[in-house]
Amino acid sequence: MSRASGAPAQWTRPGRRRVAGIRRRLREVYGLPGLEPHGRPVDELILTVLSQSTNDRNRDVAWTRLRERFESWEAVRDAPVEEVEAAIRPGGISHVKSRRIQAILHALPEELDLSWMAEAPEQDSREYLCSLPGVGRKTAACVLLFAYGARDVPVDTHVGRVATRLRLLRPGASSREQHDEIVALTPPGAELEMHVNLIRHGRRTCHARLPACAECVLRRVCPSRRV
Repeated sequence: MSRASGAPAQWTRPGRRRVAGIRRRLREVYGLPGLEPHGRPVDELILTVLSQSTNDRNRDVAWTRLRERFESWEAVRDAPVEEVEAAIRPGGISHVKSRRIQAILHALPEELDLSWMAEAPEQDSREYLCSLPGVGRKTAACVLLFAYGARDVPVDTHVGRVATRLRLLRPGASSREQHDEIVALTPPGAELEMHVNLIRHGRRTCHARLPACAECVLRRVCPSRRV
């Protein structure tokens, strides 16, 4: 297959009208997601670790088993790591994840209280989260968005792939640049919409290997479309 537009043009930051048009088309297909912030940042930290390199079903099984096995996050922190590993084994790479979870819990304050983030500047919360063992921008963004409804957009593989193909993001951009750029181009209050609808589009249409360009609602505005 060949690209309809030939060699890719040099990247330029998209304008507000183009971003608004893409958002509108995605809403027409996937709707407007609604999810209230749950206010449990430690839960979100652990859930995001469990979601790494696995699917949602296996993540949820690992989460359920972990919560059934241990009565609190303090108990997870202080347990033998082999017990944590056994509990989360259905989620995959449990040897790595169990140690990462305990390292994060040990790095948190003794009382495991992050409620100060609800009132703190987002940059302060983001920097604190990224200082924790194994926590990068995506995990920090998940905590800020889902726990507190803060202004951040997690960029996972689907979001990064779709946004790059649409040239919303610069090809080859680092994770930090991707997160900074996608927050900058997302209107305040639309962070959850941008995150969820780009994921939905990546899963249903804009696949990694064989994107279904002929069926894509964004085909007319996508410089990476194939014919």
